[in-house]
Amino acid sequence: MRATRSLLAAMVLGTAIGASEANAQCSGNAGTCNTTNVASVTVGALVKLGMSTATTTLTSPTADNIDVGAVIADAGPNFTVKANRSWTLKIKTSNPTNFTYAGSATGVKPIGDLAWSTAVGGTFASISNADATFASGAAASNGTAAQAFFRTTWVADFADASNREGVYTLPIVFTLTAP
Repeated sequence: MRATRSLLAAMVLGTAIGASEANAQCSGNAGTCNTTNVASVTVGALVKLGMSTATTTLTSPTADNIDVGAVIADAGPNFTVKANRSWTLKIKTSNPTNFTYAGSATGVKPIGDLAWSTAVGGTFASISNADATFASGAAASNGTAAQAFFRTTWVADFADASNREGVYTLPIVFTLTAP
């Protein structure tokens, strides 16, 4: 019984190997032989985001800025978007409610005190921890340019926790997708 199973398995294996070799064989009586091989590749949605700098230094407020509750504008990074189909560039912060504070005065600056726009004189929106559309394109792009502009709001109150001495940082996350 065992010998019969082994013989049967060997016959099946031999038939499968012979069939595979036969598919790659070619013979011809005129001195030529042609076979065809089909090459295939799948190209998915491709995106590439270039950013001019990984850090934006916002302008520090002066006593006069705090005295009047100023809004200070700063230029952010430049972007180059490349994609092989329609695309969307999103902006958000990964902080839930406040800037990250380093210092001894327990400063607390809300993330909404930083606003962004794609134009220096454009409409500004407060940053949040939810994705917002920063820029988009309806077709493939070989290098669409975009730039971020920021405005930081300073409360007119020297005693306010958002104006305390220290270093305030906020990670800004830009996400490029080709949905």
